[in-house]
Amino acid sequence: MKTLKKLSSVTVIFVTLISLFYGCSKSTSDKTNNTENKNLKTASNKGEKLNLVLSESKLEWSGKKVTGQHNGTIDFKNGDLYLDNGKLTGGNFDIDFTTIKVRDLEDPELNAKLTGHLKSNDFFSAQSFPIGKFEIKSLAPLSNGTENNYTVSGSLTIKGITKEITFPAKVMINGNSVIASADFNIDRTLWDIKFRSGKFFENLGDNLISDDFNIKFNISAKQI
Repeated sequence: MKTLKKLSSVTVIFVTLISLFYGCSKSTSDKTNNTENKNLKTASNKGEKLNLVLSESKLEWSGKKVTGQHNGTIDFKNGDLYLDNGKLTGGNFDIDFTTIKVRDLEDPELNAKLTGHLKSNDFFSAQSFPIGKFEIKSLAPLSNGTENNYTVSGSLTIKGITKEITFPAKVMINGNSVIASADFNIDRTLWDIKFRSGKFFENLGDNLISDDFNIKFNISAKQI
């Protein structure tokens, strides 16, 4: 991809979106567990509904190839969490892939070119599948000596393809509000994003793009 070769240092919910680029190595606590569909039972969504505060919520993406990396954001469209007796019981998020942005490129022409390519059928097919979804299936307390205090499992839908993922998250509950954050990788090829993947193409050399796609999110949800 000529665009990516010229550039060097990337957002549902969740969404997605979640690596277009060469593998970044992370500790076990940061890695997500990408699996095939296992028909996990949906979380109860029991209790009070909290609405995602869009102005206080952010989804960031990043990824690498052999010769560089890129990063950016994807906007949440909406979302909600459920809180019952001080415990998180479920949640759903919509991720708007038409809003994908590149942050590391200051040149307007190069930025627009890469952004357009990410929205194309080589990657997220934003015109055909504008909305990605993340549905929480289970939440389990986590005590592993890190700042992450929950293990979150759920269904991530990108390009109309749904796969189960599991990742560690930090969740802070204060009355009827929740702040949560996470940092994890997904394998993009599970959602049919195969462009220049070493799993599907040979002799890519410096054009190889990592299958790992890093997602970081910080969200805020409150009762409205």
